[in-house]
Amino acid sequence: MATVMVVEDEEALALLLKYNLEKEGYEVVVESRGNRVLGQVEKYCPSVILLDWMLPELSGVDICKLIRSKPDIKNIPIIMLTAKGQEEDKIKGLSAGADDYVTKPFSVPELMARVKANLRRAPEISTVKELFFEDIRMDLVAKKVFRGENYVHLGPTEFRLLKMLMESPGKVFSREILLKTVWGDNIYVESRTVDVHIRRLRKSLNEYGADYIRTVRATGYSIDNHQPADEEN
Repeated sequence: MATVMVVEDEEALALLLKYNLEKEGYEVVVESRGNRVLGQVEKYCPSVILLDWMLPELSGVDICKLIRSKPDIKNIPIIMLTAKGQEEDKIKGLSAGADDYVTKPFSVPELMARVKANLRRAPEISTVKELFFEDIRMDLVAKKVFRGENYVHLGPTEFRLLKMLMESPGKVFSREILLKTVWGDNIYVESRTVDVHIRRLRKSLNEYGADYIRTVRATGYSIDNHQPADEEN
């Protein structure tokens, strides 16, 4: 079942959208405050977002740009809802990364049709909820990591690094690939930044067990239970 996030601070409109979306069979998450949207998107990873332009704390345009800068959520379709009907406003919204643009007041049946159209165009979203490697378990829904029964506290970047490694055990990822995937194309950081976050990841994981993060000299990193003698930790 697809999840639709409604980001709208007009309570009556939010309820109307929620009712009609649930009637179509969607799960619905509603958020009204701009500064909470990014966290909610990362938590629920909705299939499509209906995003109001004018919101408290943070505008829909700024939220759109933030979502597009995050590798894990940047491909979620966004339909901008706004009372701004001028061509330059539409261009601004689409330039920020919106996939579609609907001007208020709008026809509910038309909006439902646009939701369905964007869902058809959306990349397939993985239904995997957990990843495992040896005694390490990643809960991708709750965004938590465990070693055995022990909870491992990781920062968001370390979590994304570990997720990428655990999705392909034994595969060696170069620093450049890790940078592009975890940090995104539009963010400039030096390749050695990867080393800093790998050290943090290793320290947190190794508190409760063996070291499975493998460093391949002059190449990159992988997660592996085999540590060759000629490679560094």
